[in-house]
Amino acid sequence: MTNMQLWLRLPLVKAEFTENEPADASNDCLSGILNDSWETWNSFRLLCEHHVQLCVALDIQSSLPSINSLLRWFGEPVRAAIVHTDAFLTNARGYPCLSKRHQKLITAFFDLGFQIVISGSLVHNIPQERVDVVPANDNDGPNEGAPVRHELKPYLEYVAYLYQRMDPLSEQERFELNYRDFLQAPLQPLMDNLEAQTYETFEKDTVKYSQYQRAICEALLDRVSDEQTSSSNTVLMVVGAGRGPLVRASLQAAKEVDRKIKVYAVEKNPNAVVTLHSLIKLEGWESLVTVISCDMRFWDAPEKADILVSELLGSFGDNELSPECLDGAQRFLKPDGISIPSAYTSYLQPITATKLYNDVKSNKDLAHMETPYVVKLHKVARLALAQPVFTFLHPEFSRKRNNQRYAKLRFEIPPDTGSTLVHGFAGYFDAVLYGDIHLSIEPSKPTPAMFSW
Repeated sequence: MTNMQLWLRLPLVKAEFTENEPADASNDCLSGILNDSWETWNSFRLLCEHHVQLCVALDIQSSLPSINSLLRWFGEPVRAAIVHTDAFLTNARGYPCLSKRHQKLITAFFDLGFQIVISGSLVHNIPQERVDVVPANDNDGPNEGAPVRHELKPYLEYVAYLYQRMDPLSEQERFELNYRDFLQAPLQPLMDNLEAQTYETFEKDTVKYSQYQRAICEALLDRVSDEQTSSSNTVLMVVGAGRGPLVRASLQAAKEVDRKIKVYAVEKNPNAVVTLHSLIKLEGWESLVTVISCDMRFWDAPEKADILVSELLGSFGDNELSPECLDGAQRFLKPDGISIPSAYTSYLQPITATKLYNDVKSNKDLAHMETPYVVKLHKVARLALAQPVFTFLHPEFSRKRNNQRYAKLRFEIPPDTGSTLVHGFAGYFDAVLYGDIHLSIEPSKPTPAMFSW
């Protein structure tokens, strides 16, 4: 039946020992393996070859496993959490409530879109409220046998209270909703000319450009002292200028720190160049900005630059040929020139991501399995801390410079996690724009409210 889902109902917490089995040291390890509910789920899922219509409903009792053990389920196709009434505590007024750990778990389930089901019998001594049915006419009294409120309603009301207490979605989260767990082919700006809609999406990311503006401010201050402001004119090149957000950031930075700059905006996309010309005319920047409609690799600059600015970074740092393009463009830079970004490092992390795995598997070929995708990760279990992979520095004037890299990583999954299934690896980057100003999507230190990647 193609329109049916099968939900496998599983306890969240394993029993330490199987029934009728003595709890002695000899079978402790074995029984623990047999009774891990995730193991049960994984065995069944593998027998069904990761079938897309196979899902999970988790029974939530009064005790919870370790945080790392819980996190495994965040990357699985969980559809519902069945919360039993005996998992509820009693507050000062005698009404049901949940422990802090249970509250955090239910809130996380809400964020992941799990349904919450209340199950069990009434275990709190709550006075039942009668719901009087409105009589058919004024002369009639209340109907005999009027329905009473469902006995589990207080539990449901408490769960509803937890939901209402959640913070509303931020503008960034609302923007990202349609991208969550959706496989996108990485952009190839060197090979393809980006569409206007792509530029427009990037330009909405005010955080990224404010970070760039801060970095350019710092670079200008270091480059030109206060005594030199009147006599010095800094040459700044924006390579890959797009429709001009970095040009705007550069000019605003120069105005902020009271430094004179001359800007070269290099862009190979002819459609973006048209928009760039219009922007410069509209803003009255003709005397400050020179637009170069050319691939940065083949352009001969009329003069050397003090500062080279680019935003060629992909989600893995180097996956959009940033190091190669910047190595080609650094011939424009003075020997003591500044590159923004000045360094970037890629990171890897093992994850469980059932939906993404099934989406790739549906293509039924090896090529899709070996393709890197851009994804706004949401329903994933991050199984270990991300580790650095490759680092690139700019400018790199050494004659021995080489962008070939090799890394061997060993990931330690916390021992209290239990068994896991690694569907793949998530890649991130951390970039040093200048000094201590960063852009990062690495989970332990992300730049807040930035969505370009």
